[in-house]
Amino acid sequence: MRPPLPRPGIDPARRRLLGALLGLPVLATGGLSGCGVEEESPVQDGPVELSVFWYGGTKRAEATERALRLYSARNPLVTFRVTWQGQGGYYDRLATQAGGGNVPDLFQIDDSMLGEYAQRGILLDLGGYVDDGRINLNTLPPGLVDYGKIDDRVYGVPAAQTHAAVVFNRALLRRLGEPAPTAAMTWADYLSWAARVTRAGGGRVAGSMDPSGDHRALWLWLRGLGTKFYQGRQLGFGSAALLDWFEFWERARSQQATPAAALVDRADGGEPARQLVVTGHTAASFAWSHQFPELQRYCDDELALVGFPGPRAAQWDRASMYWAGFRGTRHPQVVADVVDFLTSSVEVGRLLGVERGLPASLTVRQAVVQTIDDPLAEQVAALGEALRQQVGPAPEPPPKGHGEVRDLLTEAARSIRAGRSGARAATTQFMARAQAALAR
Repeated sequence: MRPPLPRPGIDPARRRLLGALLGLPVLATGGLSGCGVEEESPVQDGPVELSVFWYGGTKRAEATERALRLYSARNPLVTFRVTWQGQGGYYDRLATQAGGGNVPDLFQIDDSMLGEYAQRGILLDLGGYVDDGRINLNTLPPGLVDYGKIDDRVYGVPAAQTHAAVVFNRALLRRLGEPAPTAAMTWADYLSWAARVTRAGGGRVAGSMDPSGDHRALWLWLRGLGTKFYQGRQLGFGSAALLDWFEFWERARSQQATPAAALVDRADGGEPARQLVVTGHTAASFAWSHQFPELQRYCDDELALVGFPGPRAAQWDRASMYWAGFRGTRHPQVVADVVDFLTSSVEVGRLLGVERGLPASLTVRQAVVQTIDDPLAEQVAALGEALRQQVGPAPEPPPKGHGEVRDLLTEAARSIRAGRSGARAATTQFMARAQAALAR
């Protein structure tokens, strides 16, 4: 059962009078396990300062801080203490804070950790605020809303939407006289295209990154087959499907469609600066669409993007990241109000642009897209629009243990590429270890 929510006040400028709420009792958690007894704890009258934490670069930080200052300008009793950093080490720092019960009131999280933190009892259940309209998700695609729910409770509100994309070097392909990859390609078509590009380049550049250790690519492959990645808190696919995946990329390597294992290993972490399409080692890499402008900043050649191979219904309305609240915050109703503001305000949407991805709200998205004058952002928006009516139903976000499963997949793929194990042995080992990780 959800804890009772403080009643909203009346604000002629907004739907809530936050100042009237600040003196009301709120619920504080008895611990991070989700099993503690919750007791009422009074909040002092007066101003509220919320701590906010996110990852990203300087551009994201500047835009987010402008949005938070706008909120404070309209709600002078609320100020923010902000912290941000690059993605590397972000979750290590968040885990340290969680271990000490010192999680920020409001923080950014992605689907790789949403289930983990929800099931550990760290995240604030925002469902009651959605139910009573204080967080308005009516203008979001239903699948995008669903992708923030764990066990039918809303723990994350999408900060933006992204899509899995193939980013390719358009200028290089023109020089080689080869066509660009298309959205109509099957995975087999894509492999053939990549092998042709390698041959056209005389082996100096490979056609494609090898995504055999990329859970995002495997997930879309599985959905294209009508198979799930997860079924509840277990793997939703069997050994045969994974073996087919690994053997597919073994064929790609035998046709020299992908580069040397050492190069692939360096790019496996997903950091934009290390992507092989940026470093000039491949004609194409796999990325999130919202990363496209950043990838282009690292590359002198003209890049472009297209959806993943396979059926478009394998994609879904996917949050690039979420806003989540700390279950132990002393100001849950203020956190909810800020989340609503960041999600629903057109003015905020214009400040944030597509730095985190397309605005989650379709109303905000339409207003933002109409004012885009950056050709790179226009391509991101165009891909989102092309996929919007064709995506499949959203799965639940990954369960607790997903981070370890993702690492195990990368490890298995690296072992196969390096010749340390065969595809069949690596598959057997992965299935056993992954199921064990999900069962813990």
